[in-house]
Amino acid sequence: MTLDPSTAPQRASYAARPRPQGGRRHPEAPPTGGRSDYQRDRDRVIHSSAFRRLEYKTQVFVNHEGDLYRTRLTHSLEVGQVGRSVARQLGLDEDLVEAIALAHDLGHTPFGHAGQDALNACMRDYGGFEHNIQSLRVVDVLERRYGDFPGLNLSFETREGILKHCSKARAAKLGDVGRRFLEGSQPSLEAQITNLADEIAYNNHDIDDGLRAGLLDLEELCAATLFGEIFREVQTRYPAADAKILRHETGRRLINTFIMDLVDTTRVRVAEAGVESIDELRALTTPLAAHSPAMTESIRRLKAFLMTRLYRHPQVHRQAEKAKRLVRELFDAFFADPRLLPLDHQAQLREDDSPPRRARVVADYVAGMTDRYAIAEHARLFDPRQGTFAP
Repeated sequence: MTLDPSTAPQRASYAARPRPQGGRRHPEAPPTGGRSDYQRDRDRVIHSSAFRRLEYKTQVFVNHEGDLYRTRLTHSLEVGQVGRSVARQLGLDEDLVEAIALAHDLGHTPFGHAGQDALNACMRDYGGFEHNIQSLRVVDVLERRYGDFPGLNLSFETREGILKHCSKARAAKLGDVGRRFLEGSQPSLEAQITNLADEIAYNNHDIDDGLRAGLLDLEELCAATLFGEIFREVQTRYPAADAKILRHETGRRLINTFIMDLVDTTRVRVAEAGVESIDELRALTTPLAAHSPAMTESIRRLKAFLMTRLYRHPQVHRQAEKAKRLVRELFDAFFADPRLLPLDHQAQLREDDSPPRRARVVADYVAGMTDRYAIAEHARLFDPRQGTFAP
């Protein structure tokens, strides 16, 4: 089954709609040029410094390992594409989905989850570190582009979509976007869809990158996951195709299979719940966006395979351990002597600042680094042969 734009439904009654003045923390005039508030959010994310840095941040493979592997930037674009495809079929706000998708990884550290784990360990005594909360911090505070407010001043619906999960202790400190974690209520369906689009995107591109890198065995992958069933269909249709064509044809069919299952299952769940407005949707205790039980099991098996064969592969693990060590050493050096920080970060500190405040400033700096900048900064700090100033 393929997506047909001509059959897309009209805007659903439960789709998100901008609040007066966009539901922003700081009041603003309405967008100009015929844009909606969610289009404005998307545009602000695209023009942010944090978004540009995603080009050089790891997904699975460290940035310098090859030009063809996914980065946080290409991942975010793929999440946006998958999310918009689903949103169009369900009559949701595509621009909101895209804004959330493009912003959801803005707070990610260099070196992917290895970097996040290392920075969280460094911050254990100072409130911890979690990348989706850091993404919210980026758009609320850290981006500096406007004279009237800090951050990007995004709409409430975009901000709540960025915050995919959160402990109750942290939620209590986050105001409006943290309330649903305390009340057990749900975010917009756009936010729910983007969360699952994230999973669809990374499962598919991690297969592609793992096969390209030679870390995944195609026969094992076909034997253990849904990929195999689709791969055999592609082989039958294109018997003369080379391995590259077979891989890509299978990948795009796999994405479509995930998307259509998500669309069909979510549509049924919405109808069964009988929701007519976003307020009714938010009041539910469980999300409506979901895969079917059979697809959920297929995804579980696929993720288990990738965990064993790719994410824990010795080559990936070695790079992850090196990355963790590098992040820890950067944090420890800057925390022990904040004078090593760039002047604009030093300016955020006072001599009498508490250790938690100093740790957060250091974490902001380290989290904002790209892979290659972190490697270069580490050399500037620890290798006497290197220059001391960033280019």
